[in-house]
Amino acid sequence: MSKDLRIRSHVISDDERRAPNRAMLRAVGFTDEDFQKPMIGIASTWSEVTPCNIHIDELAVQAKNGAREAGGAPLIFNTITVSDGISMGTEGMRYSLPSRDLIADSIETVVGGESLDGFVAIGGCDKNMPGCMMAIARMNLPSIFVYGGTIKPGKLHDKDIDIVSVFEGVGQFNGGAIDKEELTKIECHACPGSGSCGGMYTANTMASAIEALGLSLPGSSSNPAETAEKRNDCVEAGKAVYKLLENNIRPRDILTKKAFENAITVVMALGGSTNAILHLMAIAHAAEVDLSLDDFNRLQKTVPHIADLKPSGKYVMQDLFEVGGVQAVMKLLLREGLLHGDCLTVTGKTLAENLAKAADLKEGQKVIYPLQQPLRENGPLVVLKGNLAPSGAVAKVSGLKVTRMTGPAKVFDDEESATVAVMNGDIQAGDVLVIRYEGPKGGPGMPEMLSISGILVGKGLGESVALLTDGRFSGGSHGFVIGHIAPEAQVGGSIALIENGDLITIDSETQELSVNLTGEEFARRKENWTAPPLLSRGTLAKYTRLVSCASRGAVTDYFEEAEEKVNQKV
Repeated sequence: MSKDLRIRSHVISDDERRAPNRAMLRAVGFTDEDFQKPMIGIASTWSEVTPCNIHIDELAVQAKNGAREAGGAPLIFNTITVSDGISMGTEGMRYSLPSRDLIADSIETVVGGESLDGFVAIGGCDKNMPGCMMAIARMNLPSIFVYGGTIKPGKLHDKDIDIVSVFEGVGQFNGGAIDKEELTKIECHACPGSGSCGGMYTANTMASAIEALGLSLPGSSSNPAETAEKRNDCVEAGKAVYKLLENNIRPRDILTKKAFENAITVVMALGGSTNAILHLMAIAHAAEVDLSLDDFNRLQKTVPHIADLKPSGKYVMQDLFEVGGVQAVMKLLLREGLLHGDCLTVTGKTLAENLAKAADLKEGQKVIYPLQQPLRENGPLVVLKGNLAPSGAVAKVSGLKVTRMTGPAKVFDDEESATVAVMNGDIQAGDVLVIRYEGPKGGPGMPEMLSISGILVGKGLGESVALLTDGRFSGGSHGFVIGHIAPEAQVGGSIALIENGDLITIDSETQELSVNLTGEEFARRKENWTAPPLLSRGTLAKYTRLVSCASRGAVTDYFEEAEEKVNQKV
């Protein structure tokens, strides 16, 4: 009998072996016909914890319909999100950047575990987009990203407002410029519905960058959340993934070094978030493309800032959509030779071929300045180096009148104590406010500091106080702010050794960030320095032990052998 069983096992076909797999899929609605089709995943970041993502369940259904119409067998699955706007200024912000890597890990896990043939990823809040893109780059299966879309601007006193208006309103209230009733009005009118924060903050920055990379369909980054155009984005993305499968076009065919240069160029022209540097480097790492801070500095010198968008400007993403959107801006940049038009995209066509069909910016519009009369002749995202940031730091200088400052350090080991000092009036014009132990390892999680930067602006100190940190800043932050200082304090970087009264110099023109200390004095202070203890349990404990330096994208899978492989490839 055992012999008969062994003989029978030799003649069981692969199709018969998969009977249990099919049985499970029949339970979720698959038919005999579906088993002959490619399985296409729809990675949804739907959640009720943030307006950025509250509508994405409906968008996921639209993408599923498109994939099914094209000939696929689609399945929706979910991943997490953390609302940066809600967690800002709280302990919850420490989970924000780690959520990016958790999103990437979870999508990779489902796509790999379920043996999907391709997928559409739909993101809304800030970390969704790079998280989805990191998974797309890792898996290298035919894939498309769809942006959930921007929120409409809020209205108060016939003016557009948004979430950053609320953070700055707290500073205005603290400084006596507005009363509690006015602050409450700002709070109640800032966020009128679904969609991501409206200015050229991190969500809209990354959506624009992904479109420039070629991994989303033309128009995806500009179409607002609550529009027919956004729903159509999702239907067409579902169809387009099927075409990518037919033509065997994979993400790493698209994610070339030139594609990343296109993304950086668009971010610089639009005046995007400093977070773009962190996230683009993480996506490049996942795609095994060599990208460094030097690439950002090189392109910063050649790309003018032309978008009058918040936080430093007047307009929001909805306004850009109405005058032609990111496609029209890219068409302008391509015409001037600032983009690589020969890069492949998810349409199966080159960037230049896509843009040939795009409309020009509307006549008389005021959102985008002419390239010959820019807001700034070079990009507003500047990488600084010096003895305070040997591995680099990042500043956003759009809208700033001051380009250089030297002042005494006022040092704090966490954001909370620094915020109390600002609210109490202990920080004065001319001070350099240093907040440390907020880096990827030390935070842990490299929290954003929109709350304190917004309060400084609201109190009228946005350009007279410099704010330095090894943490991050929101895309909504503006003022004289420098983040991503590396090495961070937790690993004994220079920022850990600064003391009150040390004179710090920030110069965005010479790209310098330094302190008036000798190497000998740094060494003396280092002898008396001890690293604070790390967390010992939970997800943040795992993150702090795995995460890389901010200057490498703060990724959690940076290993020496992987870096060696990239170098050999280059």
